[in-house]
Amino acid sequence: MEHHGFLINLLFYLVAAIVMVPLAKRLGMGAVLGYLVAGVIIGPWGLGLISNVDVILDFSEFGVVLLLFLIGLELEPRRLWLLRRPIFGWGGAQVAVVSAGLCAAAMALGVDWRTALVGALGLSLSSTAIVLATLGERKLMSTPAGSAGFSILLFQDVAAIPMIALVPLLGGLVTHAGEPGWLRVAKLAGVLAALVIGGRCFVNPILRFIAKTELREIFTAFALLLVIAICVLMESVGLSMALGTFVAGVLLADSEYRHELISDLEPFKGLLLGLFFIAVGMSVDFGVLRAQPLLILALVAGLLAIKIGLLYGLSKLFDIPRGQQLFFALLLSQGGEFAFVVFATAVAAHVLSPETGAVLVVVVTLSMVATPLLLLLHDKFVAPRLQSDSKRRPDDHIDAQDNPIVIAGFGRFGQIIGRLLAANKIGVTVLDHDPDQIDLLRKFGFKVFYGDATRVDLLVAAGIEKAKALVIAIDNVDDSLALVDAVRLRLPQLTILARARNVTHYYELMKRGVTLIERETFESALLLGEQTLLQVGYPAERARRAAAIFRAHNLKTLLAVAPHFQDQQKVLSIAHQAREELEDMFEGDAAAYAAEEAAGSVAEAAGSDPRV
Repeated sequence: MEHHGFLINLLFYLVAAIVMVPLAKRLGMGAVLGYLVAGVIIGPWGLGLISNVDVILDFSEFGVVLLLFLIGLELEPRRLWLLRRPIFGWGGAQVAVVSAGLCAAAMALGVDWRTALVGALGLSLSSTAIVLATLGERKLMSTPAGSAGFSILLFQDVAAIPMIALVPLLGGLVTHAGEPGWLRVAKLAGVLAALVIGGRCFVNPILRFIAKTELREIFTAFALLLVIAICVLMESVGLSMALGTFVAGVLLADSEYRHELISDLEPFKGLLLGLFFIAVGMSVDFGVLRAQPLLILALVAGLLAIKIGLLYGLSKLFDIPRGQQLFFALLLSQGGEFAFVVFATAVAAHVLSPETGAVLVVVVTLSMVATPLLLLLHDKFVAPRLQSDSKRRPDDHIDAQDNPIVIAGFGRFGQIIGRLLAANKIGVTVLDHDPDQIDLLRKFGFKVFYGDATRVDLLVAAGIEKAKALVIAIDNVDDSLALVDAVRLRLPQLTILARARNVTHYYELMKRGVTLIERETFESALLLGEQTLLQVGYPAERARRAAAIFRAHNLKTLLAVAPHFQDQQKVLSIAHQAREELEDMFEGDAAAYAAEEAAGSVAEAAGSDPRV
């Protein structure tokens, strides 16, 4: 019967996730909020389909542990050392400033200083699961806001350990195991030392031995065993499982088996993280909320307001671009998973009363639920306004320039061209319309001006009349074509070199008389295709010839289609004919190569024959 009940519960989890998460994504609310809502619906205060929430929450926290382990695998120790300033500087500032602000606010309301301090410390922490899942879902991990948020979360995971050790001291007690707080810190140092030695000396040889068996399922089993063993070790001394697995991941980041570990554990991480969010949704105690609704809602609002305000202020010191500062503050505004541990320890040490602990747990949970909603509001109402404000930024005043090259657009494509020219001592004037990008590039010494490159007066100020060539590397296709039109009207003889985002863009540029065009992905894809031929056994010369044949034939087809690119039937007919021609060309090349090989073999044999 218990087994039957487990399957029924599993059925409820999967159905709720499969229904709510795609629906939430479709409505623009994000996957995290979908999981949370699914948990509320199937939990004790929803349909009541599942009641053992605490057991599920404990189990699902393994998803957070796996997440930290995989993140650690992506960070080599050298890179982690380079992040020491944002981790310890920014992370330390965030915890200190937010804790101080929350503690001061609580004491101003007449709360005892011990209760205020413990509450402030716990609430200063943010949710690793929600923040990292949100950054991953939006592909924002590499942005300044994402990098700063990740660094702060790492510091918080470390800072949670002394916080948990400090709580019993505030109550004048020892821990539940009869150990003073300093002993737990000593244990942390010992366990981390054991992880370092074990990771360096034992894990890699074991992985190498298992890999030789060529049994993928055993490799996966060992990966799970490794993570679970670290969790048991950390939990046995009352320390953070997430911190231990993160350290282990960092130690294995330079292992040759890193990618296999990531691919084996990724599916477990995704499912367990989803289960964690569902469990958080189920754990919302609406009984406490119903008993004191105004108090709890006021606490949630106060927590979010104070953290958002302080984080927004700190973001100005963390080198986060203006357009990402509010997003950064909202992203870290909620309470975190470690707050549950801090408050549970505080209740056990009689620093917090059970009633106060229950209220704070509900506040943290509701703040987690509120974060995706706040980010949704930000996306709908704030982000478009910030974007339009950026576009209303006044164009920079450009003193008369006389550089031989003008580059319009200085993103990932234009920067490569600009750096190549600068390395060869060729003067360049750059125009771009992204203020955050310009501010960043100016820090690295690039002379970049903000302005609409389609404005003729700005082009003249940028020295377009004296320039030898204009390079158009603008992302937006319409803006690129508008710039060509503006330059052709003013300077019809100026040489224009343009980046084509796609084939249609290529044809539109050709129609405007631009002939020096590079498709941004074509050459890199062709080079990778040539390397792929080498991997399947093609000799280097034959692979090079195949790529050259494809390049020449592709250009021939583009030119053939250009006069008819708006006639779909004609384009399809030419494309079909071109495909057959290309196959014939490759067959002919294969035959020619075979003949050359045969002739070479005959010549070699003749050269080695003593009768010749």
